[in-house]
Amino acid sequence: MGESQSGRNLRRELVLLLVVVGALGVTSGIFETTLNNFLSDTFDITAGQRGKLEFPRELPGFLVAALGGALFFLSETKLGLLAGSCVAVGLAGLAAVGDRSYGVMIVFLLIWSMGAHMLMPVMSTITLSLAPRGRRAGRMGQVGSAGMMTTILGSGLVWIGLQYLHFSYRAMFITAGAFAVVAALAVSRLHPLPARPGQRPKLVLKRRYSLYYLLCVFSGARKQIFITFGPWVLIKVFGEPAPTIAKLWIVACVIGIFFQPRLGRLIDRLGERVILMADAVVIVLICLGYGFAERLPLLHPVHLVYACYVLDQVMFACGMARATYLDKIAESEADVHASLSVGVSIDHAVSMSIPVLGGLLWIRAGYPAVFVAAACVAVGNLCAASFLAAPRPGARIAEAERQAESTVMPD
Repeated sequence: MGESQSGRNLRRELVLLLVVVGALGVTSGIFETTLNNFLSDTFDITAGQRGKLEFPRELPGFLVAALGGALFFLSETKLGLLAGSCVAVGLAGLAAVGDRSYGVMIVFLLIWSMGAHMLMPVMSTITLSLAPRGRRAGRMGQVGSAGMMTTILGSGLVWIGLQYLHFSYRAMFITAGAFAVVAALAVSRLHPLPARPGQRPKLVLKRRYSLYYLLCVFSGARKQIFITFGPWVLIKVFGEPAPTIAKLWIVACVIGIFFQPRLGRLIDRLGERVILMADAVVIVLICLGYGFAERLPLLHPVHLVYACYVLDQVMFACGMARATYLDKIAESEADVHASLSVGVSIDHAVSMSIPVLGGLLWIRAGYPAVFVAAACVAVGNLCAASFLAAPRPGARIAEAERQAESTVMPD
């Protein structure tokens, strides 16, 4: 790979990026597979309460553009260090005192969430910077696949630790926090990104990116319904424990290891429009499976819900198409990180309200109604994705291509 991009050693940078992604994968594999069971077992909350909890949990995601703007003087790598440290502190707090008070648990959940959401645009920006134009979706798929491998490790720790070794939720959170520290240290060792004249923009809102913003609205609604109520169906309707959720994550990650690199190459080859439209169609089918598996003449309806949960997790990878679409239409390199942050904020503005409405809908009309509503959201996403068009190369892309042609790479 050699040296390029203002003296960066791309091989070293990619190795460090994989360490960051790998450590975060373990953290995610542990935390995401235990949180819902932890809430159910420790605080015995209802579907309505679970929906309301998403407001404070997703609030940092809504504020991520403001946070990134306030910290505009930090490079992406320094911002990544801060974000990873917040994830570690939040998990340490949940481990130490999170089970003593619902209010205290929310405080540390907020700290974890602030770090996790700041990391989203940081990791996307760094990953995009480590691939040549025209192959960036493929690189995102490769990096995502690496993260899936270590997410399997985190999920496996939950499965074995809780089912066979009888570990506590506290032990799981401590382990997740330790890997978050590794991620924070590794991201701080990355070289600052090139081609960043001046400071990062504090905030970017442009009409040019309006379709990207609309896709983020639908993404926020779709994501939060499944993150909140998909596991809740398994836990509350079918009585599944945390080790079962961990096993399903492992299956999804094994599929994702092979699926994500191929998906990235498909995005580069077919374009974002085809991929995002296909994703929306699959989501409609998943919604119907979640909502009506129990009413179908099946011997074991929970197996259909298992399949929906796994497929849902796998399809989240299609979100990389939004990032690559933005990267293609961005007017400048500096716009990319700021616009990704705005996208995360828009996504989470929706995420904060949808679970509350979903919880009320669950209580008043039953859980199938939640997934009928989710199917309607997926149809809206399908319509929005249909308006995507392959952008014509702009001045930024043309200039990059001219520079690439005139640059002599070292042997």
